[in-house]
Amino acid sequence: MTIGQVAAVDLGATSGRVVLATVGTDSAGKDVLELDVAARFPNEPLRLWNGTRAVLHTDVPGLFGYVRGGLADAARRSTNLVSIAVDSWAVDYGLLREGTLLGLPHHYRDERTARGVELVESVVDRAELFARNGLQFLPFTTVYQLAVDRADGVLDLADRALLVPDLIGYWLTGKEVTERTNASTTGLFGTDGTLDTVILDRLGLAQTLFADLAEPGSVLGRVLPGIVDGDPAATVTTVGSHDTASAVAAVPMDPDTSAYISCGTWGLVGVETRTPIIDERVRAAGFTNEAGVDGRTRLLHNVMGLWLLSESVREWTGQDGTAVDLPELVDAAAQCPPTTHIFEADDDCFLSRGDMPARIARWYAERGLPVPATRVETVRAIVDSLAAALARSVRDAAAVSGVDVRRVHVVGGGAQNTLLCRSLADELGLPVLAGPVEATAIGNVLVQARTHDLIDGDLQRLRHTVASAFPPIRHEPSPRHGSRTA
Repeated sequence: MTIGQVAAVDLGATSGRVVLATVGTDSAGKDVLELDVAARFPNEPLRLWNGTRAVLHTDVPGLFGYVRGGLADAARRSTNLVSIAVDSWAVDYGLLREGTLLGLPHHYRDERTARGVELVESVVDRAELFARNGLQFLPFTTVYQLAVDRADGVLDLADRALLVPDLIGYWLTGKEVTERTNASTTGLFGTDGTLDTVILDRLGLAQTLFADLAEPGSVLGRVLPGIVDGDPAATVTTVGSHDTASAVAAVPMDPDTSAYISCGTWGLVGVETRTPIIDERVRAAGFTNEAGVDGRTRLLHNVMGLWLLSESVREWTGQDGTAVDLPELVDAAAQCPPTTHIFEADDDCFLSRGDMPARIARWYAERGLPVPATRVETVRAIVDSLAAALARSVRDAAAVSGVDVRRVHVVGGGAQNTLLCRSLADELGLPVLAGPVEATAIGNVLVQARTHDLIDGDLQRLRHTVASAFPPIRHEPSPRHGSRTA
């Protein structure tokens, strides 16, 4: 083995980054895994008027500009850049005709998705759809978005749909693929990983709309000349291009005894299984079977996540224009007693953008419960309510999978929130292991490194490398104080 460098492009729902990683095995046989963030940039949705209403879009060309700049910076810092790979959030896509993007992709939080649910359910009900794709019902899934595009005639113009990371990969290399982990979130691929031609036909979608499937660890090719300043000689590699797939690959866990929470804008709570689990208990509990790295299945449930905090901070900042220090608010909230009445963090009323603190206050007021009076009290209510929702999903994951969950791993931004991790440990009565924060980038890096022979081994070998380089912080449950009702 040798040591080389790879660049992970990690695009989240609210921000993105390019991470340069040094990875491999040194002369003493010791694993090397070091990260250097080459670039960070925002991912702010755009509202554009369409003649009737303001429509929410994702500025993917703008993101690609940031990606190009970040990769150029990474290449300048690198002495041996071997590979580049892209991961992103799921379900959103760009429509192309003869290789040209037709317009800005819609954002999954745009209100059009409600219409898509009606269109799909007019030809296939939720129970049959779950039996075919194994997915939790989420109103913004790709299948619902494409149904709207079909009804509006947009697909009459398109000959290809590329999910966001595949679109970025196409612009880097000219190669069109549909990476398997992200494909599994669309609702249009069966639990066996193949395109569901029956559902496509019922919805009037062309079977050629998606490019051929590619497994994580496939080499697409060299970066095209002139795309990235300096023309780095790196190849572009597929990874678990759904960011959660990459994050779960980097959870330093024993899948037979652990649950994971990839906690960012969303809280993805689940266990890892060898095969999909398709039964009524899974469907009723709102769990989804998504493809993971090395043929694993991510049996998980979506919880609202840190979106509740980030939207609150955005609202408070907009009120007076001064910066709001979230870590400071969380530290102050930790000094408050636990919230007596938690709110339902997964309520659909919290899904869209807008005044989050006001919606939380309204949730309490409508039920005749005390409304959090200050920002600190609101933060405490969010953290405790989120911990309760995450804990419920952990218990459900264990019940529907049969996994004997003895510990919970939290990765992503939520791993930095000590109050959340402690509250979660108390809710579950189980140890919570926090970290790594950069799990998504690390999972991206490790699959690239293995593809290019910088490291070797199965998924557990990769996870051992993570645990050695980024030992998690352990939070033990403490005695509960006071009572709480939902």
